[in-house]
Parts: sequence; C-alpha cells; structure tokens
Amino acid sequence: MAINMLNGSTRRAMLQGAAGLTAALAAPAAMAQQGAGGKRVIKAVMHATLGVLDPYATTAYITRNHGYLVYDTLFALDAKSQPQPQMVGEWLVSDDKLTYEFRLRPGLKFHDDTPVTTADVVASLNRWMPRDVMGTRLRNVTERLEAVDAERFRLVLKRPYGLVLETLGKPGGPVPFILPKRIVEIPADQRITEVVGSGPFRFIATEYRSGDRVVYESFKGYMPRSEPASGLAGGKVAKVDRIEWMEISDPQTGANALLAGEVQVMENIPPDMMRLMRRNRQVVLKPRGVSNFILMRFNSAQPPFNNLKVRQAVMMAVNQKDYLDAQIGDDSLAQPCTSVLSCESPYAADIPGPGANIERAKQMLRESGYNNEKVVILHPADLPSGSALAPVTEQLLRSIGMNVQVDSMDWNSLLARRNRNVPVEQGGWSIAWGIWTNLDLMNPIINLNLDGRGSRGYVGWAENGELERLREAFSFETDPAKQKAIAADLQRLSNEQAFSIPLGGYKVVTGYRSDIRGVIVDQILVFWGMETS
Repeated sequence: MAINMLNGSTRRAMLQGAAGLTAALAAPAAMAQQGAGGKRVIKAVMHATLGVLDPYATTAYITRNHGYLVYDTLFALDAKSQPQPQMVGEWLVSDDKLTYEFRLRPGLKFHDDTPVTTADVVASLNRWMPRDVMGTRLRNVTERLEAVDAERFRLVLKRPYGLVLETLGKPGGPVPFILPKRIVEIPADQRITEVVGSGPFRFIATEYRSGDRVVYESFKGYMPRSEPASGLAGGKVAKVDRIEWMEISDPQTGANALLAGEVQVMENIPPDMMRLMRRNRQVVLKPRGVSNFILMRFNSAQPPFNNLKVRQAVMMAVNQKDYLDAQIGDDSLAQPCTSVLSCESPYAADIPGPGANIERAKQMLRESGYNNEKVVILHPADLPSGSALAPVTEQLLRSIGMNVQVDSMDWNSLLARRNRNVPVEQGGWSIAWGIWTNLDLMNPIINLNLDGRGSRGYVGWAENGELERLREAFSFETDPAKQKAIAADLQRLSNEQAFSIPLGGYKVVTGYRSDIRGVIVDQILVFWGMETS
C-alpha cells in the first residue's frame, strides 16, 4: 500500500526478479486458472514474503494469513467481530462463571489423517498462552485446563473473566491455532517448522520456496461448519483445488500481473495504482471491512529512547500528514487518528497526539539530555505497506538534531532483528514499525502497543506499571461506561509516555479478476468460498 521508495539498484534488482517471475506466470488469461489435470487454481499476490512458519512465533500478518488457510481455531470472529464457535460444537458455562466445558465438533482430523482430540487442544493452548498477551492474561486467571475425554475439555478459572471466548477467537498473531500435540510439544526454545493443521487447505512443503511461491491444496477431509462464511467464522468451504501465492516483491509488477490476468487476486492494491485499476473492467476493487493503522515503535529499553523526554521530543516533531502523504498518497484512503486503539475502536478517545512542531521538538530534545546517541531505524525495503516510513523518519529526526542510521533489510529479517533487545552497537535497533489491522488494536487487552510488562512484553519492551494496572482493571470491568473511561485513560497515558506514536490509518483495498466469485475480505483476505468461472 505504498509509494515505492527503494534506491535505484535495489529497485532494479527487485524488478528483474519480479519480471522473471511474471514471465514464468505468463499465459493466456483464459488459461491462468487451469492447472495440471484441469485443477481449479487461484494465483494471488500477497503483501509480504512468508518467512516464518511457526504460527506462535510472530505477530506478522503473512504468517497469520498462512495460518488461517492450514489451521483451525476453537472460536473465530464473524463479520461483526463477534466470537462464534469454530472447532467447538457445544459449550457450557457454570452459573458462577468459573467453569467452561467445551465439546469438539465430530469428525475433525489433521492433514496427516489423525483425529483432532482435546489432548491436541490442551497442548496447543499451553504452548500459545505464554507467547501472547491475551493468552497470558487468560492463563493468569486459569486454575486448570484439562481434557475430560477425547472430545471434551474443561477450563476452570480462579475468578470470573469476561474475555474467555474473545481470547480463544483472537484474530491477530499469534493466533490460538490448534496443532497436533506431537508438534507443539517440542522444546519451548525451538521453532515449529512442520506444517500440519486441520483447516480447509494443506500446505505443500515440497513446493514451498520463500521469495518465490507458497502452494496450498484443498484438504478433502475437512468438514466445514453448516453456517455461511462470515469474517473468519462459519463454513470454510474450499471451492478451488489449489492456491499459489506468487511472491512478487515489487507492487507495480504485482499490479501489472493482476491487470494482465496472470494472477487472479492481489491482497493490497497500491494507492498509486488505484486510478488505473478503476479503469479496468476486468478488475474488481473491494475495500477491507476493517482499516489498517501505522505506529512508530521505540525500543524503550535501550538508549536513547529509554529516556521519556527523548521519546516525547520525537512525538512533538511527528506530523501524521507527512507520513500518510508519503506512505499512502491518497487522501480518500488516508485516515488521520491520534488514538493508539484506532479511530474505528468503540473505545477510541479524542486525545492529544503528535505535535507537528519542529521548533518545540528541538527545544525538548535539548532539554532531554540527549547526547548524540545513535538512532538505528529499521527499514523494510521489500514491504510496500511500510517502505516510506523510515525515509520520512530519517529526515524528521535529522531536522531536530539526532544522529540517525537507517538499516535496510527485507521484512522477515526485520522481524527477526526486531526481537533483539540489545544495544545498537551489538545489532539492536531504536525504531521499528507496527502496521496493524484495526481489528488487532480495538481494545486495550488485544492491543500489544499498550503492553507495559517490560522485558516480558511486546517488542520495544515498554515498562509501565500504570499501563498494566489500567489494563487489568479494563479486563475485569463489566460496566461498558466504566470500561470506556478506563480505555480513555489508557490512551491518554500511552500518548504521554510515547512508547509508540500513532501515525494514522488507511483503507485497504483488495483487487481481483471479475471472473472470481465469493471473495471474503471482512477482516483479512481469506480463500475459502472463493471460486473461479
């Protein structure tokens, strides 16, 4: 979703690689949907390269999107963002709200043809919970999680907790996907690399080439729910035989492939291609039901941004319009917003945000005690939806007197480096980026940017006891008006502490060929229900 701002040599290399891929794809448009043996095939261009296969190891959306194809969840959010049962068939809650008993739907099985049992469920949740903010909070109020028999499992709480189903149906990474017990019970410090799920599509490991393509085939043993598909819930019916994610890094090349019919779907249409797309009758544009949001994330555990006054100086300098103009470039798509919860949240509050005042920022930086420490900005050179953020920030920080270094890398390398909490001299970082769907920001528990647990928390390692106290109060509050007041206090505190800086939001548009039907983009682009003519 970005204006491409790569340097000349990098851009030429990407174009050459993408041109080779497009040549490999080239075929008459009418034949593009036919695979070997007359299989129904959809080729798609996604927003990033799939590099991390472990569904619990990252918040990256490309890993989450991959996960929804191959895995399933106990609950899932429908188009109205309400949790609905998915792998669960029936459930009961005790009168005291302390005991939940769930029964799995009959006939569930993994892609290796083994049955899904509650032993798999318990093992998966036990691996997922400590790796996720919402999961950790649920674990902290859990007395025990146990299998009753192969079909039933029980969750017993220490005290009533109002977000049980919302947690089990959490839509953003890491998602509480259910995997085989034998896979999730590897040592905690090892990554999961074997992809075996129970979802509507199977991952074809022999054809996976990161940076080239990812291949999925429909799983004939999947039993969809009877309800219509809605959001991430309902009947996940695979209506094509094969899906190929063509990993085209250059957005212009990807858009041209869609226009030519060499691919049938493009997850995110670049804003600068919208006008051309609108003129082509063979392409349908469908806005995402939930917008995206951009945040600047500081490493608050390392100098210079372990200094509150330095963070506040940068907050004072930031002008959201500069970022939205550079990254989105289309006022009809851009959405200025100062709320860390996003302005689509029912808890959004009108609070002070970035100051857009360079002179005041210079003064604040001088008063902060900043001593010319190096600021390392991570630049995702191959990610269209984030390619303009580092260049704008580099210019901004230099203008207020900071010592800046930009390190360019691919998105997967950035995700790996972002996890390193070490000084910049040892390969650490100072500024990274969060490019979120608003679905993952809308309440204070799911929103990782409000995590104040320090070294135990989200990257950036913000530490603030008051943030955690307010989040705890929110999670146990049952009065909606009081919840909203707590959320307003959280947003105000977040902007005052400046662990993250809201840069604004934007509408996301998916494009697909007019002979493709059943495209669902309520929250994310999913491939069940999608069919070809």
